[in-house]
Amino acid sequence: MAKVTAMDVYKLLPQTNCEKCGEASCMAFATKLSDKDADISSCTELSDEGFKKLDDLLAPSVKEVTIGKGEKTRVIGGDEVLYRYEESYYNQTIIAIDVADDLDELEFERKVKKIEDIAFERTGDVLKLDAIALRNKSNDVERFANCAKKLKSSKYPVFLITLNPVAMEAALNEIGDERPLMYAVTEANIDEMANLAVKYQCPITVFSPDDLEKMKDMVFTLKSLGVEDIVMDPGTLTGEAIGDTIDNFVMSRRLAIEENDENFRYPLLGVPALVKLNNKDENNQDDEVKKSIMEATIASMLINKYADIIILKGTEIWELIPILTLRQSVYTDPRWPQEVDSGIYEFGEIDKDSPVILTTNFSLTYYTVEGDLKSGNATCYLLVLNTVGRAVDVAIAGGQFDGKAVADLIKDTQIENKINTRKMVIPGLAAPLSGEIEDETGWDVMVGPRDSSAVAEFIAEKF
Repeated sequence: MAKVTAMDVYKLLPQTNCEKCGEASCMAFATKLSDKDADISSCTELSDEGFKKLDDLLAPSVKEVTIGKGEKTRVIGGDEVLYRYEESYYNQTIIAIDVADDLDELEFERKVKKIEDIAFERTGDVLKLDAIALRNKSNDVERFANCAKKLKSSKYPVFLITLNPVAMEAALNEIGDERPLMYAVTEANIDEMANLAVKYQCPITVFSPDDLEKMKDMVFTLKSLGVEDIVMDPGTLTGEAIGDTIDNFVMSRRLAIEENDENFRYPLLGVPALVKLNNKDENNQDDEVKKSIMEATIASMLINKYADIIILKGTEIWELIPILTLRQSVYTDPRWPQEVDSGIYEFGEIDKDSPVILTTNFSLTYYTVEGDLKSGNATCYLLVLNTVGRAVDVAIAGGQFDGKAVADLIKDTQIENKINTRKMVIPGLAAPLSGEIEDETGWDVMVGPRDSSAVAEFIAEKF
């Protein structure tokens, strides 16, 4: 699907330059719309027909679907490209954890709380899970509905997993107003499930394992029955069949973006949890570890291959950290460097004799150094040089890290007014610049460790 240009948008605008949208001209507004920096509703001069045409033009190749309401709202889809280097992916993959409805009440509450409490910080972002997938394992309609009711107070949106329309309706009676994701439609229940999706205005998932043609037909049927918000599950085949799973995900997304096939322009869902759910032996701990590793591996593959939702079984932090970290990386805009503000940062109980450490403003570098200084209980000033979000060695090669830049940083931060000494510790990778920095700044330069994990010990020894 060709990228929509500002001129494409401009042709559908009133072209009156009324400025009611807040822009100086219709062309300026068109440019912002094409860059996703403005909303169509800001143009009050559009007719209903004109609004629809413009909305259709700007609609992404993969339609956006909203799950949950209020603070629980999550949006998936919205992608327009196959490859991340072409343009950023916009709405990150939702990671949900499977919770069976046959757990006793205390165990159920503990698992939900554990899911809600999972969080860790990486490069300034707090990485968390996104949803709870309630599975009707008991096949008991009332029990399923009661568990759904309990999840109404959860801080995450809910997926309702059952192929039984009766159980689905019972659960929707409890939390249908919170817009849960319904899972799933099959050929056997499509009419009943479609009616429920329309009645409760909830998004719904089509389940068609390893059969894209059947999935396409079911999507078409759902649309004809009035369902608008659809998610597609082409099946998560594990073991030796994992290659078929990847093929189905890739083909589905190619049909949406390259072929603009209306029946494939929906978000994709994968279930790595099947690695564990299909094997009932939970007593073998070694086997459980292997299954957790395989679940994380499949989850990572699906995130890389266009999954907008993944459902996991495991809740061990060692399994989730690589998945959450990968998602953070994939959904970071590759066109812009990740950086923190340059300037002075203080650690510990500083005074005028505290040492000065130098680093760059590349996010990963900064937060690694910050973590190492804090864990080592170091007391120092940290001077952060603006290298346009580049790491030490890259910034040196690119000319952003040199003696003059460090001298300018010292002047701009006025750090000389805060300290008595004129000593600075530079990163080990910047050793070739030590003389140049001394000449430009007039400071004594000490070359520090190459690895920031040794910085706190270095400070304690040298100062």
